[in-house]
Amino acid sequence: MSKKAVVLLSGGLDSATTLYFAKAKGFQCYCLIFDYGQRHKKEIASAKKIAQRAGCAWQIIKLSLPWKGSSLLDKKLKIPEFSNSTNSINLSNSIPLTYVPARNIIFLSFALSCAEAIKASSIFIGANAIDYSGYPDCRPEFYRAFIRAVNLGTKAGVEGRGFSIFTPLIKMTKAGIIKLGTRLKVPYELTWSCYQGGRKPCGKCDSCNFRARGFQEAGYRDPLLRGVKYDRKN
Repeated sequence: MSKKAVVLLSGGLDSATTLYFAKAKGFQCYCLIFDYGQRHKKEIASAKKIAQRAGCAWQIIKLSLPWKGSSLLDKKLKIPEFSNSTNSINLSNSIPLTYVPARNIIFLSFALSCAEAIKASSIFIGANAIDYSGYPDCRPEFYRAFIRAVNLGTKAGVEGRGFSIFTPLIKMTKAGIIKLGTRLKVPYELTWSCYQGGRKPCGKCDSCNFRARGFQEAGYRDPLLRGVKYDRKN
């Protein structure tokens, strides 16, 4: 019988690659998809399709963050456009408006509760600290600290069974992630990366541009974003 793992699946490129990585490592994956009031539902629809293609069980968790605090939650706030400063944001102290307060902490807490209930000892998340927008909950030191708290604050932890949180992409470039995912046959045509929810990706936000640059540097054509014009300034 396969090892059990809970996988946080957003519908984006990184989380899809993480799911297929976990499957390749022999894990029986249970996917959690979050509807947390984000601007659009396209990434939720993408996540469902990816989980189904991978043959994995999935569940949508509906949350409400009425205080908003992010341009991904509040349509009155403008999504920032990609710029040279964004391109090197992981080397600065700037955190963009797309940061959702404590989002990964919230998601991981649900994943932890699910994992303990279904007797899974592993949680996978597609966090990345290289080609990213500078979110503090995507850094390796956060996950090292969080797993210590997890194993102190759960029944499984105090009984010595404990949990592992895997972040297999955290030190990879977007190009490296795409190369890995291509080997794993990740259906990138099902993924959605854009912060906007239009018929086509906007080509202007951080996420669109990190994705476009990743496919370009990896030497592959993005099956989803053909014909989309990007505002790359690097």
